[in-house]
Amino acid sequence: MEISVIPDVFKLAQVFTISRGSRTEAEVLTVRIRDGEHEGWGECVPYARYGETLENVTELIEGVHAPVDRSGLYTLPAGAARNALDCALWDLEAKRAGKRVWELADIPAPGPEITAYTLSLDTPEKMRAQAAENAFRPLLKIKLGTPDDMPRLEAVRAGAPKSTIIVDANEGWSAEIYADLAPHLVRLGVALVEQPLPAADDDALIGMDRPVPVCADESCHDRTSLPSLKGKYDVVNIKLDKTGGLTEALKLREAALAEGYKVMVGCMVGSSLAMAPATLVAQGAMVTDLDGPLLLAEDRSVPLKFDEAGVHPPKAALWG
Repeated sequence: MEISVIPDVFKLAQVFTISRGSRTEAEVLTVRIRDGEHEGWGECVPYARYGETLENVTELIEGVHAPVDRSGLYTLPAGAARNALDCALWDLEAKRAGKRVWELADIPAPGPEITAYTLSLDTPEKMRAQAAENAFRPLLKIKLGTPDDMPRLEAVRAGAPKSTIIVDANEGWSAEIYADLAPHLVRLGVALVEQPLPAADDDALIGMDRPVPVCADESCHDRTSLPSLKGKYDVVNIKLDKTGGLTEALKLREAALAEGYKVMVGCMVGSSLAMAPATLVAQGAMVTDLDGPLLLAEDRSVPLKFDEAGVHPPKAALWG
């Protein structure tokens, strides 16, 4: 068994901006695990918010000594490195067995799921234009978390009056700001608010009215996060780069549903290879947010299919 990791760069279709900054390309790591005639691969997106860089995630991956199995990866922290390795091992196992990953995981065959499409943070005028251009999409996501959020939200609603809207504040609000904005979110038909408060300050959500469902993103990584979410959140956002791979993501989904949470399945900005395993977790989710490839100007040679039915599960030539 041989493990290799290389950096890959995918150009974005346009500048993508959130409250933390802008980018013009997606920088990812591609991991390949070869065992004789078979090779599996996976992708991760190191995220600075969690102290990850291309360099330190590469070091973690290169520190793993083959042979290794998915259970053995739990010696690594939940995060990007474990995600790429875990997904590569799933792909390798599927190729060895001549089966699809969902057969190995003993879950129903996946189908397409409607996915959100994220609008880049910009001036209200430009965000209205973005919304109008994408008004045919059933679900739009807006990145907020700035002092000028209401004009932006009003503009997007005007540009896409029939689309369902979800909002991601990226930890950018205080409890007071959220309380002030909540009635307006209801008025404008917002269906979900992601991580309104900083993860370190989210105790302020306890006892607050939540007229719009509130989703834990930065506050939820894997199953160990669940006890700290009680009384604060209605939904958990499962991202494979946070959980440390498909193995933990499936377990987190099961545990979260058992505790009464609804599930959102999200992503970092990456290629179809990064989204492919997440399509399995997204089955029946309240919200699917796997639009990474839609934001790219270039993608893997066998990309995921996106159409009016949503994002489709991967072909075997891509993953799994």
